[in-house]
Amino acid sequence: MTQSTVLLFTRNGMGDGPAELQQALTEKYLTLTLASGILPDRILFYTEGVHLTCEGSRVLPQLKEMESRGVNLIICKTCTDTFGVTDNVKVGIIGGMPDILESLQKADKVISL
Repeated sequence: MTQSTVLLFTRNGMGDGPAELQQALTEKYLTLTLASGILPDRILFYTEGVHLTCEGSRVLPQLKEMESRGVNLIICKTCTDTFGVTDNVKVGIIGGMPDILESLQKADKVISL
């Protein structure tokens, strides 16, 4: 039986380093995840993480590829509204806290990046 895995992005990149480093790490992580063929069931984006799904994000190609391979990408609407970027989201679906809560509750494993 396969476990359902959810990735959680709450920052505009990975870690606490300089923005360029956070972006580079995210790009490498997603690229290597795609290459491995072991994909999460869902990726959730909230707070600063919603910026990863917006126009100009350097990880849009990886996210679009993941979505095309069946990974559900859920972006927090409250967050995109707060940051004024709702119209800039280029991948995934804009959902709400109920979608995020359901994803987290049903996941066998949650990885916070």
